[in-house]
Amino acid sequence: SLIGVGRLSSNRAVSLLARVYIDFFRGTPLLVQIFMIYFGLPALIQGFGLDFTFDRLAAAVLALSLNSAAYIAEIVRAGIQSIDPGQKEAAQALGMDATQTMQYVIFPQAVRRMIPPLGNEFITMLKDTSLVAVIGFEELFRRGQLIVAGNYRAFEIYAAVALVYLTLTLLSSQVFSFLERWLNPVRQAPKPTLEPVPLSRYS
Repeated sequence: SLIGVGRLSSNRAVSLLARVYIDFFRGTPLLVQIFMIYFGLPALIQGFGLDFTFDRLAAAVLALSLNSAAYIAEIVRAGIQSIDPGQKEAAQALGMDATQTMQYVIFPQAVRRMIPPLGNEFITMLKDTSLVAVIGFEELFRRGQLIVAGNYRAFEIYAAVALVYLTLTLLSSQVFSFLERWLNPVRQAPKPTLEPVPLSRYS
């Protein structure tokens, strides 16, 4: 995430803006952010005399994206800062500039450490999609509500919805576990083979 990189920028204005963004979206409830974007933003724009309305899908995607970006930014920042500073110094000693150092040395190592928390964030966002039902967007949870309103079998319907969410989260967890294993340099390294040592003719 560029916001995470901006958080580490030596430019104080860029770093401050990134920190304000992260603190706001991590420090306020997602439900409030959804209402603010779907109801508040059009009202603000209409206050300037412009006719503007938000599509439910666009508002839901925007709210979830902005919220998730703040958490991903902190994951990126922590991943980059977890790399030993000696790696950067070694890259500079080889003549690499700051961009090359980040692209070829720091970021590839940081990505491997980011995979587990990124997986957790993806699963959290997947479950948080149920919150957009409050603005009438017909995602999985909202569909369940509409079915319950028709047949009043609340337990069975909500249990089925929970089972679908559970299946999606388990599948996502397996995908990220595979990525973590695939990017693990220890597992990628070829295993050493032991060759028989020939006996000396003098033994």
